[in-house]
Amino acid sequence: MDLGIAGRTALVCSSTGGIGEAIARLLAAEGANAVVCGRRGERAKEIAADLPSAVGVEVDLMTEEGPDELLRATAEAFGAPDILVLNGPGPRPAPATGVDMADVDAALDATVRRHIRLVSLALPAMRARGWGRILAVGSSGIAAPLPNLALSNLGRAALAGYLKTLAAEVAADGVTVNLLLPGRIETDRTAQVDAANAARSGRTVAEVEQASVATIPARRYGRPSEFAAAAAFLCSAPASYITGTAVRCDGGLVRSL
Repeated sequence: MDLGIAGRTALVCSSTGGIGEAIARLLAAEGANAVVCGRRGERAKEIAADLPSAVGVEVDLMTEEGPDELLRATAEAFGAPDILVLNGPGPRPAPATGVDMADVDAALDATVRRHIRLVSLALPAMRARGWGRILAVGSSGIAAPLPNLALSNLGRAALAGYLKTLAAEVAADGVTVNLLLPGRIETDRTAQVDAANAARSGRTVAEVEQASVATIPARRYGRPSEFAAAAAFLCSAPASYITGTAVRCDGGLVRSL
């Protein structure tokens, strides 16, 4: 299938590893100009050098100036982004009874405020062109809140509500807004959660992983490349009539429709 994104500019947040890197690599392979970014500047540049048309940008999106710096760097390299992939690390694992207001503020900074700022910066040019793709990497916790991830459940659900509202406001302008929800994908973040669960429960990490796999109908963790394939389609031209929705890529983990 021709995804129709050759020559488009794709800004993929937190793309120096894991899911973000896989998405950036696949969009670049489909002909998009890829902006690879993250706090590991050298790693961003290494990945970009390995792609047909890409630039690596060192940026900390958790700073007030980070989103603006990233959009400026994107514009200098390729112009305003046509595709914006919102992605980033989640808050620390915690039960609902174990959080305070400082935790809540930090969770909203990481999962909501920075993403809304990026959208506000990228959206005007998309609407003016009559074409744009905004895709957020969410969490299966949006569909079924996850134990011991109260802060993530809070922030991801808040962003999902904002994006659902936004999707209806910009659909007539040719801009789609969607979420893609991972289940258990083999990433550093998944390893961190497994380690936290192991420490909390007194089990080994291997035992936690085995228990997790047993809950997945596919009987394995997903690969970043599989998640990236779903992301690339949602960012494509043929996906122009898919907007305001959350798609799961989870091997059947969440049992609801």
